[in-house]
Amino acid sequence: MTLKGKTLFITGASRGIGLAIGKRAAADGANVVIVAKTTDPNPKLPGTIYSAAEEIKAAGGQALPLAVDIRDEEAVLAAVAKAVETFGGIDILVNNASAISMTDTEHTPMKRYDLMNGINARGTYLCTQACLPELKKSAAAGRNPQVLNMSPPLSMKQHWFAPHTAYTMAKYGMSMCTLGHSGEFEKYGIAVNSLWPRTAIATAALQMIPGVDVNMCRTPEILSDAAYVIFTGPGTGSGNFFIDDELLAAHGITDLDKYAVKPGTKKFIPDFFID
Repeated sequence: MTLKGKTLFITGASRGIGLAIGKRAAADGANVVIVAKTTDPNPKLPGTIYSAAEEIKAAGGQALPLAVDIRDEEAVLAAVAKAVETFGGIDILVNNASAISMTDTEHTPMKRYDLMNGINARGTYLCTQACLPELKKSAAAGRNPQVLNMSPPLSMKQHWFAPHTAYTMAKYGMSMCTLGHSGEFEKYGIAVNSLWPRTAIATAALQMIPGVDVNMCRTPEILSDAAYVIFTGPGTGSGNFFIDDELLAAHGITDLDKYAVKPGTKKFIPDFFID
């Protein structure tokens, strides 16, 4: 199975993991709807919806860059309509857009709380709701529709909450969408899964965090290859909380050195939320 002719609706696809997933799909000849806010270049955070579109086209796919704030219901619905008008439907939704603030309660202004929950939990729910009619049509046509949330396995352990309660609540909100929607959409034939990295991933956003040694990270391509396995591999099912290296190993990919920012690295910064 390939993604040729499939249409992916990817939030936060102007850079980093979302863009990597889009480019991997584009290599098969997929259509990629780039749903993100960045339209003007930022020297501190490279990548716009337009530069992403050029990269996706260069990789072999078709691209539709759309400037969207996924907290805005009307904007999301308009983006879905434009995607359908351009490509005829939506087969895969990737809820990748996310906001992060690793702050404790005393140092998390409510504006930041609202941003994280608005983008992560509510944005994921909204985009899934908005794409659902098209995903149901994709299922009826036998096109293997899927929702992939870039969110961690659920763990009700205090140490994942205490240092950054607001962020954990927002990120786990995405994972609760996986848990609920996988059951809710089973009757339609729509698979819903989560994917999360074992290690820190070298993205432009991560590099803005002081003290992070990027040489102890992996590249976004480990997640794009893992996502590709979910989209195309038989038997990946629904309702799973996949970890990138475990999923790749289960499909015969065990040499992960190519994903290291610095090849030969043995010790990586662990990501959050994996016990």
